[in-house]
Amino acid sequence: MKDVKELVRGLQHIGIPTKEFDATIAFYGSLGFAVIHENRSEGGRVAFLRLNDLVIETYEEPQTAMNAGAIDHIALDVSDIAATYAAVARLGHPALEGSVQTLPFFTRGVSFFTIEGPNKEKVEFSQYL
Repeated sequence: MKDVKELVRGLQHIGIPTKEFDATIAFYGSLGFAVIHENRSEGGRVAFLRLNDLVIETYEEPQTAMNAGAIDHIALDVSDIAATYAAVARLGHPALEGSVQTLPFFTRGVSFFTIEGPNKEKVEFSQYL
């Protein structure tokens, strides 16, 4: 059985909710970020923007606080989502979603789960499929 530190490969993305989706895309675009994936669903639009090794996920969220500290979550890139889920559960950190989730992002999708830190911050564990 692997520990979490053996399964995490690094930072995958930073999640930023927005009320102004197009303005957010334009702002980060002006800084050199390029849209690498965009998706529209009933829940709204989501986009992933990349600049070198940094990826930002921005998504429409009407309840965005619009205050300092508006970053919603950090996502850690993992090599095996099922093993990571088990390792994190052994540490006593329940997934907020109750189980591993999958979304149709990128070519083959992405699987993830999220836990809450001691300051109410969200830490997502995510694997590109």
